[in-house]
Amino acid sequence: MLLNGDCPESLKKEEGAAEPPRENGLDEGEPGDETTGQEVIVIQDTGFSVKILAPGIEPFSLQVSPQEMVQEIHQVLMDREDTCHRTCFSLHLDGNMLDHFSELRSVEGLQEGSVLRVVEEPYTVREARIHVRHVRDLLKSLDPSDAFNGVDCNSLSFLSVFTDGDLGDSGKRKKGLEMDPIDCTPPEYILPGSRERPLCPLQPQNRDWKPLQCLKVLTMSGWNPPPGNRKMHGDLMYLFVITAEDRQVSITASTRGFYLNQSTAYHFNPKPASPRFLSHSLVELLNQISPTFKKNFAVLQKKRVQRHPFERIATPFQVYSWTAPQAEHAMDCVRAEDAYTSRLGYEEHIPGQTRDWNEELQTTRELPRKNLPERLLRERAIFKVHSDFTAAATRGAMAVIDGNVMAINPSEETKMQMFIWNNIFFSLGFDVRDHYKDFGGDVAAYVAPTNDLNGVRTYNAVDVEGLYTLGTVVVDYRGYRVTAQSIIPGILERDQEQSVIYGSIDFGKTVVSHPRYLELLERTSRPLKILRHRVLNDRDEEVELCSSVECKGIIGNDGRHYILDLLRTFPPDLNFLPVPGEELPEECTRAGFPRAHRHKLCCLRQELVDAFVEHRYLLFMKLAALQLMQQKASKVENPTSLENGGLSPSESKPEDPLGSEVGNQEEGGSASGLAKVKELAETIASDDGTDPRSREVIRNACKAVGSISSTAFDIRFNPDIFSPGVRFPESCQDEVRDQKQLLKDAAAFLLSCQIPGLVKDCTDHAVLPMDGATLAEVMRQRGINMRYLGKVLDLVLRSPARDQLDHIYKIGIGELITRSAKHIFKTYLQGVELSGLSAAISHFLNCFLSSYPNPVAHLPADELLSKKRNKRRKNRPPGAADNTAWAVMTPQELWKNICQEAKNYFDFSLECDSVDQAVETYGLQKITLLREISLKTGIQILLKEYSFDSRHKPAFTEEDVLNIFPVVKHVNPKASDAFHFFQSGQAKVQQGFLKEGCELINEALNLFNNVYGAMHVEICACLRLLARLHYIMGDYAEALSNQQKAVLMSERVMGIEHPNTIQEYMHLALYCFASSQLSTALSLLYRARYLMLLVFGEDHPEMALLDNNIGLVLHGVMEYDLSLRFLENALAVSTKYHGPKALKVALSHHLVARVYESKAEFRSALQHEKEGYTIYKTQLGEDHEKTKESSEYLKCLTQQAVALQRTMNEIYRNGSSANIPPLKFTAPSMASVLEQLNVINGILFIPLSQKDLENLKAEVARRHQLQEASKNRDKAEEPMATEPEPAGASEDVGSQPQAAKDPSSPSLQG
Repeated sequence: MLLNGDCPESLKKEEGAAEPPRENGLDEGEPGDETTGQEVIVIQDTGFSVKILAPGIEPFSLQVSPQEMVQEIHQVLMDREDTCHRTCFSLHLDGNMLDHFSELRSVEGLQEGSVLRVVEEPYTVREARIHVRHVRDLLKSLDPSDAFNGVDCNSLSFLSVFTDGDLGDSGKRKKGLEMDPIDCTPPEYILPGSRERPLCPLQPQNRDWKPLQCLKVLTMSGWNPPPGNRKMHGDLMYLFVITAEDRQVSITASTRGFYLNQSTAYHFNPKPASPRFLSHSLVELLNQISPTFKKNFAVLQKKRVQRHPFERIATPFQVYSWTAPQAEHAMDCVRAEDAYTSRLGYEEHIPGQTRDWNEELQTTRELPRKNLPERLLRERAIFKVHSDFTAAATRGAMAVIDGNVMAINPSEETKMQMFIWNNIFFSLGFDVRDHYKDFGGDVAAYVAPTNDLNGVRTYNAVDVEGLYTLGTVVVDYRGYRVTAQSIIPGILERDQEQSVIYGSIDFGKTVVSHPRYLELLERTSRPLKILRHRVLNDRDEEVELCSSVECKGIIGNDGRHYILDLLRTFPPDLNFLPVPGEELPEECTRAGFPRAHRHKLCCLRQELVDAFVEHRYLLFMKLAALQLMQQKASKVENPTSLENGGLSPSESKPEDPLGSEVGNQEEGGSASGLAKVKELAETIASDDGTDPRSREVIRNACKAVGSISSTAFDIRFNPDIFSPGVRFPESCQDEVRDQKQLLKDAAAFLLSCQIPGLVKDCTDHAVLPMDGATLAEVMRQRGINMRYLGKVLDLVLRSPARDQLDHIYKIGIGELITRSAKHIFKTYLQGVELSGLSAAISHFLNCFLSSYPNPVAHLPADELLSKKRNKRRKNRPPGAADNTAWAVMTPQELWKNICQEAKNYFDFSLECDSVDQAVETYGLQKITLLREISLKTGIQILLKEYSFDSRHKPAFTEEDVLNIFPVVKHVNPKASDAFHFFQSGQAKVQQGFLKEGCELINEALNLFNNVYGAMHVEICACLRLLARLHYIMGDYAEALSNQQKAVLMSERVMGIEHPNTIQEYMHLALYCFASSQLSTALSLLYRARYLMLLVFGEDHPEMALLDNNIGLVLHGVMEYDLSLRFLENALAVSTKYHGPKALKVALSHHLVARVYESKAEFRSALQHEKEGYTIYKTQLGEDHEKTKESSEYLKCLTQQAVALQRTMNEIYRNGSSANIPPLKFTAPSMASVLEQLNVINGILFIPLSQKDLENLKAEVARRHQLQEASKNRDKAEEPMATEPEPAGASEDVGSQPQAAKDPSSPSLQG
C-alpha cells in the first residue's frame, strides 16, 4: 500500500546514484535492517540513577538517561508529590550549578550514584508568576473544566470510572477467580432491543471531580504592581487569598519568597503581618495559615499522582467535547489574567516576547537528517513547532472572528479585511477583489484554503531540501473560514507583483519562471506525479513550469525559496468539471457525469492518483509480459501483430479486463499482485538491452498505458490541463492531448474501480465504518472525495448484497444529511451577531432535530436592544445580513433546503421532508444526527436527556447550547523512521515471527515517543498491537497494561466515543477476562455497547462481535438468560450481515447451543447445533474437523437429552419415591469460555487440538526454546500464533471476518 510519506526515501535514493528506472513512487522505502540495527544502538544509551537532596524531605534516587536535559529533571521534581510545590530552584553537583539546557551526558562528573542538591533560587517577577501559575495548576489538577472547555490541550477520559482504579494492581488484590456473585445486569438501555438512547451516561460523573476545596479564592491583588519604593525592598507582586476558613489575607511575593502583609482590600500596608513566616514556596506558607489547605492539598496531590499519567498529559492537538455537564463558574486568577493581559501568544518560556513562527518552522526543517538520531531530533522539533503553531493559529482565528483583533486594512469592507496577530497572517474565506471570479467566487474562495492545505501537507511530506512552504492552518469558526499562515520575511513591505518570481498571480495570464525553482520542483515531480510542462504567457512566450500556474514562488528576505498557493497541486477531477467539446469515457457518462459543481477547483485526491498509477503499473507489466511470452512462443519477429494487440488508450478500456482483479484488491490482496509483477519485472529486466525486441515491447506497453517516457514506466499529470486561462504552445499539442486522455481515464478509474472496490470491501466487511468520520476516512483512503458520497450510496442501493450493506447505507445517509445541514448552518450563522448566538444555534437544532412543529426563536430581550442600533451598521461582522433573519427559519423550510442541498451537492434524492420522516425512512437515530452535526460544526451542548420526539415543546432551549468551538484542519507531521519500524514489525508478525515483531514494534514505540511525546494516534495503534502480541504470547499482565494505555490514549486523542475507542474497550475487556477480572470485563463491554448504540445503533456487524463477547462472559458467570439475549441478538445480526450460510453464523449457533445446554434445554440446544452443523457440512464438507467437532457435540447433546428424558419418565412412573441419579449440569469452565472468546475475536492459537490452556502455555514456552535453538527450521511448523491482518491505523485486527479470509485453513475457524 502506498502511503503518503513513503516519498522521502525514494528521493534519497534518487539523489544518490542514478537508479535504474523504476515505477514512480513504488520504491520500497524500508530502511535496510543492517543500517537501522547500528543506528538504533546510538539511541539506547543506558540510564543510571542519581540521588536528589531537596530541603525538608528525605533524599531519594531518580532514574535518568544521558540524553535527557537537566531541565527534564526539573520537570520531574515539579511533578513529584513531595517536591511538586517548588518551581524556582537550581540543581548543584559538587557545588557547581548545572545549566538548565545542557544534556546530562555533557555534565562532567555526573555518574551512577552522584548526588544532586536542590538549591532554592531568588525569585524574579517572571519566576514568581510561574510559581503562582504552577500552584494553581496543582490545585486544579483533578478538575475537568479545562477539558470540557477545550483549553490547554486537555481532554476527557472515563476509563477509570469503569475499571475502578488501576487494572494492573487490582488483578493482584482479588483472589484467584472472583466467583463471588457479581451484579451483571446492565442498565435497561444497554439491553438488546431497547429503544431508548440516553445521553447522560456518555460522561459519567467521576468521583474525583468534586474537588476538595483547598482555598476559596487565590487571585492577583488590586495593589499590583508594587510602587517604586517597595520594589526596592524586593516586592515583586501581591496576591489576595481567602482561605477555606474564610480568612482574608494579603500575600507579598518577594525575591526571597512569600509572606503575609498587612494590606486589606481598601488599605495598603506592605509591612509583614504575624505570623512572620517567610517561605520560599507559596504552598508551605498556605499550609501554615490554613489547616484545611494543609489537609486537602496533601490528599489532592496523593490523588493526582495516583492517576494514570495518560489521564493528565497534554495532547498534541486540542480535542473538543461536543457535550458537557453544567459546571459552576469559579474564580481563577490565572485564567482571568491570561484572557486580559496582552499575553496573547507571548508564551511564558520564550525570551524576546512573540515567537517568529516562520523562522521556527523553517529552521526546524533545515536541521540535519543524515542518521537516525539526527532525524529523530529534526522530526521532534518539526512536530513540536507545528503543534504550537496550530494552537496559536486557532486562538488567533477565534480572536479575529470574535472581533478582538484590529485589521491591517481597517477602512475596507469587513469581508476583505486581513489581520496580523502574534506573527501570523489571517485572511477570511471570501472572494476578495474577484480573484476567484472564474472559479466560482466565494464558494471557490471557501474551498481554496483546504486545497492549499492539502498541497502544503504533500510538499512537506516530500520534504525537498531548499524548498519551503508556509505554516498553514484552516479554522472554521462561527460560520467563517479563516486561513492562518506564517509570514514570509519581507513580503509585507513589497508588492506581490514584484516578489513573485515563479508562477502566476492572475491564473495564467502573466506567467514567470525561474531556474532554481524548476530545479527544486523537479525533485518533487516524481513522487507527486507532476509533469514538467510549458505554457504561454500574455506575450505568447513559452514558459516552463513544474507545478500548476497559480503555485507562486517567492524568495523571502531570508533568502529561502518559498512556494505558496498550492491549491491545484493535484490534477482536476473531470467528473465535476464540464468542459465544452470534451467527451468523457462511457463509465462517466453512464453515471451522469460530468456534473457542474459549485466551483472549478475540484481536484483528484493524492490517494487516487497513487492508486491509478499503481493500477497502470500492473497493467504495464501484464502487457509487457504477455508480449514477451508471445515472442518467445512464436520466435518470429512480428511487430505488426503486436501493434494491433497493443491497446491504444483511446480506443480500448484497459481498466475492464484488470479492474476486477487489480483495482479491487485490498492491502493484503495487492501484495500477491505486486509479487507477480516483480517476477515479470525481473524477466523483463533480464532481457533488457540484449534484445531490441524487448525494447520494442516496453515501448509498446509504455504507449498503451500512457507513460510519458518510452523506455520505462512513468506516469505524470499536468495540473494545468483544463485550467481556464492557461494556454499551451502549438508544439505541445500531442502531449496535451495525451494528458487530457489520462485525466479522463483517471476520472473513469475512480468510478469503475475505486467506488466499486469500496463497496466490495464493505460487503466483505474488510472495512467497518461505524460513523460519518470513519466512513469519510475509508473513502479518502481509496481516493474518493466526499462529493461522490451520493454515487457511493447509489451503488450500495443497487448492490445485490444490499442487506449486508445496510449499515453503510445508514451511515452514508446520516452523513449526507448532516453535511447538507452543515452547509446551510454555515451561512445561517454568518448572519447572527454574538449576543444571539446561543438562541440561533438552539433554534437551528430545533428545526433540524425536534419533532415540535413550530419552534419560535428567542430574540434578545427588547429592553437590551439599543434604540440607536441603526447607527452602527458599518462595522458588522463579515458578511452579516439583517441580524435577525435567522429567526424566521422553520423546520419545513430547513428540511426542504437539506433535501435540495443533498440533490445539488451530492446528486442524491432524499425522501423526507421532516426529521421524523428521515428517521422513519432510513432507520436513523436523532441522537446520532445530533452527535454528527455537533462534531462537524463545533457545537457543544449540555449533557442532559433531550426529548426530541415531544410535540409539545422544542427539544433545545438556548441554555442547552454551551459553546461553539473551532473546527481545525492542519498538517500532521509524521515520524517516518518509527513508521518504518512499525511496518516491519507488522510484517514479521504476519510471517509468524512474534518475538522479532514484538521487538521491532517496541522499538517503533520508543521512536514514536521520541518524536510525538507520549500522546498520539499512531502510538495508540502501536500499543494496541503490542498488547495483542503479549496476549498471544501468554503475557496477560503486559497485554493489560499496554491495552489500558491504548484505551486512555484513544479516549484522549480521538474522543471518548470515537469508533476506535469502542474497539479499544473491547480488546481491553478480553484481556481483563483472561486475567480473571470478570466484573471489570463486563463493565467495559457494556460501556462499548452503550457507545456503539449512541454512535450508530444496534444494527451493525460489529455489534454481533460485541454481543458475542458479552454473551460469552455472561455465560461464564452463569447468567444464562441474560447471556441468551445477547447471543441471540448477535446471531440475528450475523445472519443479516454475513448471510445465513456463513461460518460466522455457524459459530454463533454453536455459542447459543452451549448456553441452552447449560440451562438443560436440550431441544433448543440441538436445534441450534444442527443449524451450525448443516452450515459446516455445506461450507467445509463432511471431513473437515469443524464439521466433525459439531457432529460430536450433537451426539453428546442427544445423549444428555435422552438421559434427561429417562429421568423424567422415571419420575412420572414412580412418583416422588423414584431414586433419581443426579443430573450433571456443568457450568462452563473459564478456560473454555476464554477459548471461545479468543476464537470470535480473531486471536488464533494454532495448536487448537490440546483443549487445555495450560498445555497451550507449555507449548508456547517449548516453541520459544526450539525457536532459540534452531532459528532456521522448517517454516511450516514455525508460526505458533498468527495475526490475520495487520492492524492498520483505521481497521482493527479483531474486526476481520475470519471466514472470509481463509476458509481452507482449519485453525481459522474456532
